[in-house]
Amino acid sequence: MTSWQFDVPTTGSKHLPPDARYMEALSSQGYSFEVAIADLVDNSIDAGAKDVVIHFLRDGEQLVSLLVVDDGRGMDEETLDVAMTIGGRQSYGAKSLGMFGTGLKSASLSHADAVTVVSTTKRTRATGRRWLMEHAKAGFQCDIVEPDFAQRLVDRYYDKPITWQGTIVRWDGVKDFPKHGGSGQTDRYLHRTINKLGLHLGLHLHRFLARTDFNITIAVEDVLTGTVYLDFGVEPLNPFAYPVTGSAGYPKQFHAPIKSLASNVVLDAHIWPPKSNIDEYRAVGSVIDRQGFYFYRNDRLVQAGGWNNYRQPEQHLSLARVAIDLPPNLGEVFRLTVKKSGVDTSPEFAAALDGATSTSGMTFSQFLSDADSVYREARRRVGVTRKAVIGPGKGIASEVRAAIEEELPLLPNEEPITVHWEKLDNEMFFHIDREQRTIVLNQHYRKAILGGRHGSVDDAPLLKSLMYLLLHEVFEKEYSGRREKDNLQLWQSILVAAARSELDRVTDDDS
Repeated sequence: MTSWQFDVPTTGSKHLPPDARYMEALSSQGYSFEVAIADLVDNSIDAGAKDVVIHFLRDGEQLVSLLVVDDGRGMDEETLDVAMTIGGRQSYGAKSLGMFGTGLKSASLSHADAVTVVSTTKRTRATGRRWLMEHAKAGFQCDIVEPDFAQRLVDRYYDKPITWQGTIVRWDGVKDFPKHGGSGQTDRYLHRTINKLGLHLGLHLHRFLARTDFNITIAVEDVLTGTVYLDFGVEPLNPFAYPVTGSAGYPKQFHAPIKSLASNVVLDAHIWPPKSNIDEYRAVGSVIDRQGFYFYRNDRLVQAGGWNNYRQPEQHLSLARVAIDLPPNLGEVFRLTVKKSGVDTSPEFAAALDGATSTSGMTFSQFLSDADSVYREARRRVGVTRKAVIGPGKGIASEVRAAIEEELPLLPNEEPITVHWEKLDNEMFFHIDREQRTIVLNQHYRKAILGGRHGSVDDAPLLKSLMYLLLHEVFEKEYSGRREKDNLQLWQSILVAAARSELDRVTDDDS
C-alpha cells in the first residue's frame, strides 16, 4: 500500500461554464413564497430604500403580476447587468443582507416564469433586464427591456414610492396564482397569502419596521379600472415584545466564549409570561417550533426558533427564547443558508453554550431550568391537569396542530392521528382505522363540506379539528366498549344527515 499523500497534485486548470440547465436547478431551491419576497425586500434594504411596495395586480378575477417596488438608490445599466448575472454580486458591504449573489434570480424564478428588473438612478434613465426561463435554459440569454417601456413602468410608480431613484422587480407567470380565479378563488388566495406574507415580513424584518423611516406596504390593484382593493402597511412583529417578563431578573445576558472567533457570542435570554396569546408569541409555528434561538444578521431575523442540535425541544421550554446577533465574521461556527432562512451551527457553538455565563456567574443551563420552572408553576396554579393525548398529524392544518400541542400534553413516542378523505359507503360519514391511526372522511361529502372550494391535504380545518377532538380517545384504547360503539353509531348517523343536508344545499345552488 502506498503512503498517504496529504496534498492533491494538479497540472493546470480548465474553464467549465455551467450548463444551461443550471437555471432550472437554481429555480428549484425550494423558496417558500414569503421567503422569496423577503429576499427581494432584503435587496431593497441594502439599496437604502425607505419605502417598499409589494403590489399584486389583477385583471378582474385573474391575478396577472406581482411587483416589488422601492425607492432605493437604483442601478445604472452596468450595475444592473452585474445584479442579473448568476452569482454576479460578489462584494457586499458589512451591513448588507445579501451574501451569495443568487437570491434575486433563484427566489424569483422559483415562483415565476419571468422576472423583470427595471431601475433608475438620479443620474441615469430607466434601464431594464428580464430573465425568461425559456431563454435562460437556451443558454443564459438575458433580455434587454425596451427603454421607453422601462421608463413608463418607473413613471407608473412615481412618488409611490419612486421619486428620483428606485428599482422595480416584476414577476410574471407566477406559479402560485390561481389558474382561473372564479368562485372567489382569487379573493381567498389574496387573503390567505397576504396575511402570511405580512406576518412573515413583520417578524423577520421587525427591527427595520420599528424604525420611523422604513415602511413596507402591501397593495392590490385592478389594472383595468385602477381600483385599489387593499393598501396597508406591514406592522413589526417583535418575538420579544411581551408585556411583562415571565420571571424576575429576565431578560438576562449570557456570554458564550468561542475560541475560533476569538470572541464571545452574546445571548439575550428571555422567558415569556405563561399563557401568552398575542401575535408576537404565536407567530412562529407550534409550541415546539417557537422556543430556542432567534438568530439575527445585520438586524434581519434569519432563524426564528430551534435549538440547533444543542438539545431537544419540549413543551416545558415553550417560554424560552434567546436572541443572538451573529458576529460579522461567521467563521466555521455559523453558516447561513442560501435562502437566509436558517443557521447551521458547528459543535463548537454547542460546547460554548455549556460554558456560557452571565455577569453574575449564572450558567445558561440555569436559564433553561428557570424557563422550565415558570411553565410548570403556571400549569400547577391552573389546578387542572389535562390528560395526555395522541397528537394530531397530517391532514390537520399546521396552525391547528400547534394549538392542540400547546393546550394538551402529548403522549410520548406515539404515531400521530392523521385525517384524510377516501371513498366510503354513503351511509358512513367517517371510518376509524386503528391500525393506521387514521380518521377517514367520506369523499362523497367533500365538495359540500368545502362549499365548492378546491380541496387540499389540510382542507376543512374546522371539521377535521372537531373530528379529532371527538375521536382521539378511540385511538388511545385497545378496543371500544358497548357504550362507545353506540356513541360512534350515533355520531355517524347525525353527521351523515348533516352532510346530506349540506350536499342538497350545494346542489340547489348549482341549479
